[in-house]
Amino acid sequence: MNSTIIALFALALYLVFYFTYGKKLQTKLCRSHEAPDAPSKRLADGVDYVPTSKYVLFGHHFASIAGAGPITGPAVAIVWGWLPGLLWVWFGNIFVGAIHDYLALVASVRYDGRSVQYVAQDLMGKRAGKSFGWFILFLCILVVAAFGDIVAGQFAGGKGEVASTFFLFCAAAIILGVLMYRTKLGMGLSTIIGIALLIGAFALGGQYGIAGVSKDVWFLVIFLYVVIASAMPVNILLQPRDYLNSFLLYFGLVLGGAAAIVAFQGFTAVHAFESFSAPAIGGHPSPFWPTIPLVIACGALSGFHALVASGTSSKQLRDEKDALFVGYGAMLTEGFLSTLVVISIAGFGLMAFADEAALFKAGPIPRFIQSFGAMINSALPFISKEFMSLFAAVWVSSFALTTLDTCNRLGRYIISELALPLKEKNAGAYSFFANKWAASIVMAFLGVGLAFTGEYTVLWPAFAGANQLIASIVMVTVALWVKKKLNEKYTNLVLIPAILLWITVTVGIIWYEIVVVPDLFKDMANTRNVITGVAVGTINIIMLILNFITIIEFLKNFGGKGAVVTEKV
Repeated sequence: MNSTIIALFALALYLVFYFTYGKKLQTKLCRSHEAPDAPSKRLADGVDYVPTSKYVLFGHHFASIAGAGPITGPAVAIVWGWLPGLLWVWFGNIFVGAIHDYLALVASVRYDGRSVQYVAQDLMGKRAGKSFGWFILFLCILVVAAFGDIVAGQFAGGKGEVASTFFLFCAAAIILGVLMYRTKLGMGLSTIIGIALLIGAFALGGQYGIAGVSKDVWFLVIFLYVVIASAMPVNILLQPRDYLNSFLLYFGLVLGGAAAIVAFQGFTAVHAFESFSAPAIGGHPSPFWPTIPLVIACGALSGFHALVASGTSSKQLRDEKDALFVGYGAMLTEGFLSTLVVISIAGFGLMAFADEAALFKAGPIPRFIQSFGAMINSALPFISKEFMSLFAAVWVSSFALTTLDTCNRLGRYIISELALPLKEKNAGAYSFFANKWAASIVMAFLGVGLAFTGEYTVLWPAFAGANQLIASIVMVTVALWVKKKLNEKYTNLVLIPAILLWITVTVGIIWYEIVVVPDLFKDMANTRNVITGVAVGTINIIMLILNFITIIEFLKNFGGKGAVVTEKV
């Protein structure tokens, strides 16, 4: 097998499904062409409900849902061989992930931009809604922990050029936000200036790195960053930065895709199949099933996507018809990005590392960064490997930080919602948790604190397990929504993959709890490992209990006849 065949096949696969399967969901199931005005117009407030161009929103949405997820997961899963992970990316993305993302976004739009938690509560009752709220809180904590560890590691590495480039990038985004929303320059000219500033950030950041700063210090910086960024109005930093992030995405995807196609490079660095039980999670032999969803999350499917879709994107969607491009299209784009990750490592890993042992010894992020740089340089020699490696590192870090502050924003929403019962019992406590700055600090403290104590190969699958568990709950929720509110005959299209996913993830988390968590307590003198073990072990147990409570509520509400819509001829 070689890079050209895989890249072309993946590109054709995603395009075909977008214009056939996706369009059918839009026109036959959701009938978005008949939908009323989106809540961004009806409830516009200039802070959260802001009608936004689908191209700008695509950039924000993609950067928020992706983070380092579609890169990290496949880079870890390569230990099983390039084929198992790639098949999971393609199958999971098309038949679970894209449907999950699109329907979660449309359902939230139909519920006036409310969260998927609200949708679950409306369809399954208050118990399911409360369970879902705690699910989301735990997921947000684990997301901040896993992605915070990635960013701190990248900032502390090398000569500090990744950190300096990113902060210059943020300054460029703030300037772009001012130009777009507070001047009369217009979208086109503002974009040109923003891209020029982005190029300048790479030029200056690559020359003047923030060197000599330890990873622990970067955790403190990241804590301060996510608190501030997640409490600011979306159009000051979040939207313009993610809009610029979209150009990083386009540049990386186009250049990476072109390089993969032109190179015609065989997969020499990694075998198609290495082992069914490879050391993927915490150094333990990890069976491909059921642990694959604990490793490859975002590239195939992700419950966090539903939180972004219903937390921020649904409030900014200008027209419901744009949901196909933003929700369904962004998920397919994630799948293509994950495909490029597999191609770069399997095909070009030995150009970046001395041998296969060195390739597998490197962490998943360095494994991708160096292989991606080698892939671009091999196909396009006029572009230096060093520059493309810096580009890939900033790409990973900027997307991860986007997810961090988006997740912290969602986390503060949930903390405020969960604190509602205190409103009458303890008004002071409720006022504290309802305050956006206080809630942001609590959220960041829990997530970054866990990242500070944790170990990456343990934190990543813990996050992914919570993530995929929420995905399965979202899938059964939208299956119920399809049956009751849209058209009962399409229910199994969502329900069947939801059940298969739920079984796989539930068994996977039980495996993690039995095999991985106890290992963290072997050395009781290692305080950080013990704290991580207590935290993730407790979170997993609580989530499993909530998981079964939610499924029971779903089964109670699933019976009876659903909505039937006569198709127009």
